[in-house]
Amino acid sequence: MRGEAMTDSTTIAALSFEAALEQLEGIVHRLEAGEASLEDSIALYTRGTLLKQHCETKLKDAQARIEKLQIGADGTPQSAVAFDAG
Repeated sequence: MRGEAMTDSTTIAALSFEAALEQLEGIVHRLEAGEASLEDSIALYTRGTLLKQHCETKLKDAQARIEKLQIGADGTPQSAVAFDAG
C-alpha cells in the first residue's frame, strides 16, 4: 500500500460507505499494531484521513435523505417531510 494509488481520492469516491469503513478499520489496525514502516504509516494515515472524510460525507448524504413521517391520530402516516437536521 504505497504511493499515490493509496491516496487517490477518485478511487475512494467510488467506494461504498461499508467498503470505505472496512478499509479504514484495517488501516487503524495496522497503525495500532505498528506493522508498517514510517513511510508506509504516513501513507496509511493519509489514506485513512481521506476515507474518514468520505465516510462522513456518505453519512451526511444519507441523513439528508431521511424523511420524517408525520403520524395521524389514528396511527397511520399522514405525510412525509424532508429531514431537518436543525
